[in-house]
Amino acid sequence: MRVLVLGCGYVGTAFAHFMAKQGAHTQGTCRSALGAETLRQVGIAPILFDGTATAELIEAAEQATHVLASIPPGQEGDPALLALSPAWVPATGTWIGYLSTTGVYGDRSGGWAFEDDVPTPLSIEAKRRAEAEAAWRAMASPAHVFRLPGIYGPGRSALEQVLSGTARRIDKPGQVFSRAHRTDIVAALCASVANPNPGRIYNICDDYPCASGDVIVEACRLLGREAPPLIPFESAGLSEMGKRFYSECKRVSNRRAKEELGWRLTFPTYVEGLADCYVALQAGPPT
Repeated sequence: MRVLVLGCGYVGTAFAHFMAKQGAHTQGTCRSALGAETLRQVGIAPILFDGTATAELIEAAEQATHVLASIPPGQEGDPALLALSPAWVPATGTWIGYLSTTGVYGDRSGGWAFEDDVPTPLSIEAKRRAEAEAAWRAMASPAHVFRLPGIYGPGRSALEQVLSGTARRIDKPGQVFSRAHRTDIVAALCASVANPNPGRIYNICDDYPCASGDVIVEACRLLGREAPPLIPFESAGLSEMGKRFYSECKRVSNRRAKEELGWRLTFPTYVEGLADCYVALQAGPPT
């Protein structure tokens, strides 16, 4: 098994590290020498990638049996696809995964979003994701698409927001969001590797969409701190990006991934997920 991760960010690195521990020859792209050293330390062979195709990258893609793409698309499209096409034509049977976003659903006024719904993205970022999804699914070996909501996990959760003093509770009655713990996302990717269905789309999220302020309250409880006051949405002084974030309200269904992949959540709600993050926080940085 040869694994190539295009974009070793928070999720991509975790997936690559897991596959390396299973004995796979694992390579991953990063943008700096510091990032390359970080990947080496967890058993991932780094490939520097600044958007330009290199012989090393194309060779890695041609030899890969499994490819995960997670680099956000830009104005011109998906940078990995732009760099690899047309030199790379994946062999039939190559497992390809693309990490997208539930933002492609736009606003559902609190209703449920399902994989077969027609995407109605509102932001330019979500529109680019929808276009990238289509491009990856049009490959000779179509990509599996994983639509992700708010991602959290050790070192990147509401706990860090509270500790840094940046946590806010925005009060917008009826507003809910879905989220997913990094461990559960990696588990879903591995379940797809074991049960491939090229071109299939999966929502990967937990079982409990809720207001973001509820997560902040739980983080404060774990840390023994008083929760910040509720701030009315109208007077929160949000940035344009923040306003766009709160303009969408939906509950994301994860039924398909459970039924088709046999995927089971380790952290079905933010309560279990934050408890895991708290244990990691108490343990300190990994050695």
